[in-house]
Amino acid sequence: MDISDLKLGDMKTVAWRGKPVWIINRTDKMLADVQKADNEVADPHTKNPFSMPLPKYCNNEYRSRSDHKNLFVAVAVCTHLGCTPTPRFQEGPPQPNLPDDWPGSFLCPCHGSTYDMAGRVFKNKPAPQNLDIPPYMFTSATGLVTGASMFFVASSAHVLRADVRLVSQLSASSRSFRGRCRR
Repeated sequence: MDISDLKLGDMKTVAWRGKPVWIINRTDKMLADVQKADNEVADPHTKNPFSMPLPKYCNNEYRSRSDHKNLFVAVAVCTHLGCTPTPRFQEGPPQPNLPDDWPGSFLCPCHGSTYDMAGRVFKNKPAPQNLDIPPYMFTSATGLVTGASMFFVASSAHVLRADVRLVSQLSASSRSFRGRCRR
């Protein structure tokens, strides 16, 4: 998808596997708020992912690719009961259901779970885990693909190869499907 129109502070919602996925171009202030929230979130380093493992390239303080730390990609499904949280980027009071020192991020209005600008759930909320980060890659400076992860292998010539984990998952899925069809 083309993200050339995604200005600083803007968010785009796309579909992946029938679920909403947010793409947010975070400002420097939003990135600073992520760092400030470390002591306030339940799982700052995503040790207990929700429904999919955190991609290794997003295992950092911003939960994004290090070469595009401002771009945040997350599955917009609350880890409590599967609702879709709403963006509440306005900081501070007065806002219903939010604390006076609200940094601006996401609120799931159904049961009050709140997430920071890296999709990490704040402590003492109904949601048990952070928002999922799907595999994704950049195909160009303004092109992003959700659901795929590629990496370069250094050799005498640069060879583009598929992420081994994704390929093995597809192979296992294919074997399982063929086995069910034979029954």
